[in-house]
Amino acid sequence: MATAKPAATPIKRSPKVIAGQPGNAPDARRKEVLTQYEAAVRLLHEGKFDKAHTAFDKLLHAAPPDFADRIRMYLNTCLQHAAKKKSASFDTPEERYDYAISLLNDGHYEDAREHLTEIVKSNSSADYAFYGLAVLASMTGDAHKCLDNLTEAIRLNGLNRIQARSDSDFQDMADDPRFTELLYPEA
Repeated sequence: MATAKPAATPIKRSPKVIAGQPGNAPDARRKEVLTQYEAAVRLLHEGKFDKAHTAFDKLLHAAPPDFADRIRMYLNTCLQHAAKKKSASFDTPEERYDYAISLLNDGHYEDAREHLTEIVKSNSSADYAFYGLAVLASMTGDAHKCLDNLTEAIRLNGLNRIQARSDSDFQDMADDPRFTELLYPEA
C-alpha cells in the first residue's frame, strides 16, 4: 500500500529583480521621469521640435532603460522635423508667403507667424504679408493685432479692403465695430 505524501506547501517567491530594480515598481523618480516624458511628447505634438528635442535629450540620461528606446525614437523625430523646417528655402517672398499660408491652414500658427514676419522684415511694403498676419491674428483671437496688420495691409494696397470684406477667415472679427469701420469707412 502506498503512503500518501504530505501536501507540499507552496513557496512564496518575491518578484524577479533585473539589474537591481524591481520591474515596474512605481517609485517617485519613475513618476517624475514619466511626467517629464509626457511633457516632452506634448511639445512634440505642438510642433515645438527644438524644445522637445532638448527635453528628450535631458530625459535620455535620467530615464530608466525601458524608456530609452522610445526617447531615442522621439529624438530622431525631432531632428527630422527640425531639418525639414530648416531646409525650406524660398526663391521669392511670394513662395515663402504661400508656404506660410499652407502652415496657417494646417494649424501651425507659430511657424506661419515666423515666415510672415520674416517677409515683413525683408520687405516692409509686402501688403500680402501684413494681410496674412491679420488673418493669423483673427484666427488666433488677437483682435488688436488683426486690426493693426489689416490697417497696414489696406494702407499699402487698397484692394485688401475689398478682399477682407468677403474673406471668411475674418468671421470672428465681423462683430467688432472697429473692423467694420476699417472695411466700410464711408458708411
